[in-house]
Amino acid sequence: MQLANKKWTLDQFMAQRQAVLGAWPTGAEVDLEEGIAYQQKIPAKQRFVTRLAEAKAQRVTLVQPRAGVPLINEHIELLKHLESEGEADLLPTTIDSYTRLNRYEEAQRGIEESKATGKAMLNGFPAVNHGVKGCRMVTSALSAPVQVRHGTPDARLLCEITLAGGFTSFEGGGISYNIPYAKNATLQETLYNWQYCDRLIGLYEERGISINREPFGPLTGTLVPPSISNSVAVIEALLAAEQGVKNITVGYGQCGNLVQDVAAIKSLEKQVAYYLDRFGYEGVTVTTVLHQWMGGFPQDEAKAFAVICWGSAVAALAKATKVIIKSPHEAMGVPTKEANAAGLRATKQMIMMLADQQMAEGEALEEEIRVTDEETRCILERTLELGDGDLALGTVRAFEAGVIDVPFAPSRYNLGKIMPARDDEGAVRLLGTGMLPLTDELKKFHQEKIAKRGRHENRGVSFQMVIDDIYAISKGRLVGRPR
Repeated sequence: MQLANKKWTLDQFMAQRQAVLGAWPTGAEVDLEEGIAYQQKIPAKQRFVTRLAEAKAQRVTLVQPRAGVPLINEHIELLKHLESEGEADLLPTTIDSYTRLNRYEEAQRGIEESKATGKAMLNGFPAVNHGVKGCRMVTSALSAPVQVRHGTPDARLLCEITLAGGFTSFEGGGISYNIPYAKNATLQETLYNWQYCDRLIGLYEERGISINREPFGPLTGTLVPPSISNSVAVIEALLAAEQGVKNITVGYGQCGNLVQDVAAIKSLEKQVAYYLDRFGYEGVTVTTVLHQWMGGFPQDEAKAFAVICWGSAVAALAKATKVIIKSPHEAMGVPTKEANAAGLRATKQMIMMLADQQMAEGEALEEEIRVTDEETRCILERTLELGDGDLALGTVRAFEAGVIDVPFAPSRYNLGKIMPARDDEGAVRLLGTGMLPLTDELKKFHQEKIAKRGRHENRGVSFQMVIDDIYAISKGRLVGRPR
């Protein structure tokens, strides 16, 4: 395996394909030509790229839940409920944890136990085990477009089966589905495996079938500074574009401060467009997604709805193309279909109320955009330098050096030296900058912001602030103030 950010030849792709499809018996159901022919028959209104393009042109925000259960009929019933009762514009199929780890035998046992007990014994839909035929039963039963959402470091077989199965959007990436999800998977391995997925989507694209690709924006979802998540999003967009992907949705996880969150999405969209143009990737459509708060939720449903609606407001004011919603059962585990639909309706109501309103321009917003732009540029330019111009190699070396560093990630290949905390207004700043290649001016900016909070709270700047901030929203606040 030799990693380089270079488009795979058809021979290189095909040399890998037999082993990928042979990893589980349902791989034999995949026929590339037949899969392309099947995708060509899917109506435009059921394609992700169509709905996203319409939303971007109209500057409206679409709503999408997370959802997945083990059995086909029950999964269809769940998604139909979210489509009708939840008014979802876009639909998901969230994959179970065993499939994410390529443990298909255990996923199969979960299917059988679910059938025997009448209870969902997996935390998602085992698409690989259900195969192409099972996936087509799901995608053909619904009116809205359906996306695969998962968390898989090696998603090659999952990608093959679900694309042939009629899904029109595929989430993830070699960084965003490794560093926040896995402990021992190397970046060399996962970036290489995701080149396979993106090259497969590129093959569909070459035949006139545009599949939406969405890197996972929130990463660990815990106090992730915008410049970190934006840098990863830009990198994964560029790596996908190199393999022929033409439709990319870049994401960001809500941090909590309205101005910072809106600025982050505006900065992200601008910088992805800049780097795609800089490296000559033409004809790539870019859209954005805001993920509602990914951290701890209040257990009280009324309070949980407030958190959901705050994220909805961010998405609407940032003019994100879509928003991924949470449910009022977030603190208690997997939501009922009724709770999931309620979260969708609350989100949709807020978005509709704000659809014609604009985020007020001003000095605070401009400063946040500028800071995020500058920090992201520092990280990306140093990453390119480390790779001698090769972004894939540079990414591996950047993580080794801490040039890219994701807070609270389980991966052994993430340095874990940065430390985020909120400032006095709840924006996420850097209490410790680790080895990030920031300018002295940017480092001073963070120091002063957190020092101001310390003065307000009459306490020294310390790790206790971080702990307080992690639990704050679940306890009814944004900033973890001492009681």
